[in-house]
Amino acid sequence: MCLAIPMKIQSIDGFVARCEARGVEREVSLFLMQHETLAPGDFVMVHVGYAIQKVTPEDARTAWELFDEALATAAGAEEETHV
Repeated sequence: MCLAIPMKIQSIDGFVARCEARGVEREVSLFLMQHETLAPGDFVMVHVGYAIQKVTPEDARTAWELFDEALATAAGAEEETHV
């Protein structure tokens, strides 16, 4: 399964953006989105180090809520197997 993580652009230098999500910062390639207008403060979906889609802040928040729910479910299932 492949996942893309929503991240907020902090700064841009050419085709490289410094992005942040949940306190973790990464350099992200903007090469695949070179025809899109991007600026610090924008949210992008990041897959294997590449920004692949611009999203709204609401979409980014919804994605994180779904990730949190999935992680909580997985943690609960893991606890049940150790009982």
